[in-house]
Amino acid sequence: MGLAAAVIVAAGRGLRAGGPVAKQYRELAGQPVVRHSLTRFSQHPAIDLVQSVIHPQDQALFDNSATGLTLLAPVSGGATRQESVRAGLEALASHKPEVVLIHDAARAFASAALLDRAVAAARATGAAVPALPVVDTIKTVDAGNRITATLERAALRMIQTPQAFRFDAILDAHRRAAKAGRSDFTDDAAVAEWAGLTVSVFDGDPANLKLTNPEDFARVAHEQTQPLTDIRTGSGFDVHEFGPGDYATICGLRVPHDRGVVGHSDADVGLHALTDALLGSIADGDIGAHFPPSDERWRGAASDQFLAFAAERVRARGGRIALLDVTLLCEAPRIGPHRDAMRARIAEIVGIDVSRVGGV
Repeated sequence: MGLAAAVIVAAGRGLRAGGPVAKQYRELAGQPVVRHSLTRFSQHPAIDLVQSVIHPQDQALFDNSATGLTLLAPVSGGATRQESVRAGLEALASHKPEVVLIHDAARAFASAALLDRAVAAARATGAAVPALPVVDTIKTVDAGNRITATLERAALRMIQTPQAFRFDAILDAHRRAAKAGRSDFTDDAAVAEWAGLTVSVFDGDPANLKLTNPEDFARVAHEQTQPLTDIRTGSGFDVHEFGPGDYATICGLRVPHDRGVVGHSDADVGLHALTDALLGSIADGDIGAHFPPSDERWRGAASDQFLAFAAERVRARGGRIALLDVTLLCEAPRIGPHRDAMRARIAEIVGIDVSRVGGV
């Protein structure tokens, strides 16, 4: 099976959202909006490459937002979204992916399940987009705000991103559109349709909101403060033996020590236990089921991606993480001097406030 890539479009100015910076760099749950999207794609097991497209003036903002994530170097976008997408596709061409997902950075809530469906749809159909049924009555109006027609909503869909394509086909469609002087398409499905591709739909996600206006940010902030009504807990436990080395990776930090820790990944017992706890809270297997040691992709892998994946699985089920707590049993290395840094790192990985991470 060929590579699956993603293009994250973050080159716009986002002025309608208000604030001193473009909306993709505004904070949401303690992190820039774009980091939420980058994390969800870069840490998804089915996605191999993530190519970002940014405004050239936003390099410093992007670098700060992408710290610690495994991404391809960003490229500069164009004057329109369509030009920005083509820049991202051209940057991916040398990697020769089989399929590509094209996503707007301002949709910060794309769930792991939605990405699963997108990759599967791209491989199965060659061109597909996430869609939601229209539940309100839709009417057309004229310049005087008079109704001219009522549309049959059974045939209508609201389209989201990520939009999923066979890479060669969508790159060719974008190149042909550029050569023809067409730069007015509002999404990549429209480019594909113009190029003669048949585009299918797959189930979208109502939670996959596009942050556009100040009201959208206010709505998200309000939802995050609502009381929890279905409280669940999970527990995790992990053990690794010491081996050769001069540091141990614990709770996302390299702690100096006269020995290392042996494991298929980075053997981070703290993050492994927390990953199992989160997966257990939604009855979704354990770390070995999602990241088996038989898979060479995870040899030496940083465990922050496992924890971020588990947190995303919780959110995909409509959950919110209220508290994380981890206990480390060891005489050495000493944990105390690193406790607050570990708490901060766990909070960063999961996307919660550090006040919701208990004592390590």
